[in-house]
Amino acid sequence: MTVASATSSEATRKTVSIGQALNGSNNSLGLLRLVMAALVIVDHAFPLGGFEGDLFRRFTQGQVSLGGLAVAGFFAISGYLITKSGMSGDVVQFMWRRSLRIFPAYWLVLLVTAFIAAPIVWVSNGDNLADLSVAALLAYLAANWTLNIGSFGIGDLLAGTTPYGELTGGSVFNGSIWTLIYEWNCYLLVAVLVAFGLMRWVRVVAPALAVGFLILVVAAAVDAQAIATLLPLLADPYSRTLGFTFLVGAVLAAYSREVPFDDRLGILAGSVLIGSLRLGGFSTIGTIAGAYFVLYLAARLPRALQRVGKVNDYSYGVYIYGFVVQQLLAHFGAQRFGLVPYIGLALVLSLGCAWVSWHLVEKRAMRAKSWGPGRGARYWLDRMPRRSKQPELGDRERGAAALHGAVGNSPIDSAVIDDALIDAARIASDLADPVEAALTPPVLTEEPPHSPVDAPAVSARPSAPPTSLAAAPVLAGATDDTAVSLPEESDETTQLTKP
Repeated sequence: MTVASATSSEATRKTVSIGQALNGSNNSLGLLRLVMAALVIVDHAFPLGGFEGDLFRRFTQGQVSLGGLAVAGFFAISGYLITKSGMSGDVVQFMWRRSLRIFPAYWLVLLVTAFIAAPIVWVSNGDNLADLSVAALLAYLAANWTLNIGSFGIGDLLAGTTPYGELTGGSVFNGSIWTLIYEWNCYLLVAVLVAFGLMRWVRVVAPALAVGFLILVVAAAVDAQAIATLLPLLADPYSRTLGFTFLVGAVLAAYSREVPFDDRLGILAGSVLIGSLRLGGFSTIGTIAGAYFVLYLAARLPRALQRVGKVNDYSYGVYIYGFVVQQLLAHFGAQRFGLVPYIGLALVLSLGCAWVSWHLVEKRAMRAKSWGPGRGARYWLDRMPRRSKQPELGDRERGAAALHGAVGNSPIDSAVIDDALIDAARIASDLADPVEAALTPPVLTEEPPHSPVDAPAVSARPSAPPTSLAAAPVLAGATDDTAVSLPEESDETTQLTKP
């Protein structure tokens, strides 16, 4: 290799951006999401199985748990991908697709919890299934179906039969789903930007919002009560920290063509992340470095790993079923075999539930992303009937119009009919005012063809999480005159929709 070619190759390598390196769906984001969902199960194994010795929290000096680190990575990925999605469609498309990714699988896990998990616990306690209160099961569904968690448990089930039930003194079937509302609120923030056309200035808006949330995070460390008083909607610390993490990912999406993909920068970001975890500053500088690092890993990991989650994405299912599975295992005493077997069983069973959820509900729901509202508001507005305003017709014009209707189904060229109508109108004008007609030369204008308009290029405060529960992430041109081809999501957004 010559010196010139080596220099050219080096220059090319340096100009690769993070967006180019992620290369649409050819990256390892699917693998990272699955690993993060598994880390949540590992982290929850300590409180749910009654095990001591959470070394990771000790390492971070209480800043964050292993599940909390997974939160940061997941929200950073979500911020990147969801912002990309918001750039490629209107608000109707955006909300339809985000809803399809979040709600069908979420509602299914609520049903499974109420009508499968709860009856299993009830019967295993020696009670008659007929005595199980259907009203209590329906109350659980009604309290949680909107993502705002109103009830973690059903009656007193699991309260006295699991280590976590004994720790909290209450019934908790799925303590992870409380984080979903934070993900949804971030979606709503992007929806507002899309609805008001602010995504065209996302390169200014996203950094401004990120800086604003960073200021709130720092200010809350000094006086959290003042923040709660001034901004009640952001009184919850998770709203600030997870919102900031999401917005850092959004900034990386807005500048994905300018942010360099560089091994040295990736190593530096990883080092800063580890340093912040150990020495402090994870919620600020560590979050910024970690957001870049996770995207860097997604582009840098071996190509063979890119197939994980590319077609079948089980990460969301692993997340939403992990806690339920762990609680059932603990109810039947699986933790007595030790921490590692308990975690292993939980991972295998959660993956099995995720497989069923994906193939039964999630994949089918995502097939509808381009149906109905998924076509966008412009698609439906262009197809709404419109009443055209026409001037009052005289007897002669009505006669010409009748002639037009009489031959409307004949093979006569429509241009000939239109000429006849114009001539009829001129004759009526001549008869009405021959002087004005003589002084005004006829000007025949042809109406320009209609050209379709392409679609433009997105809180209730949740209940507090159960005590001692680690935070967990949310784990989804030219056209003719008769049809509008709406832009689909870019390749970079096909990884979407993981909460």
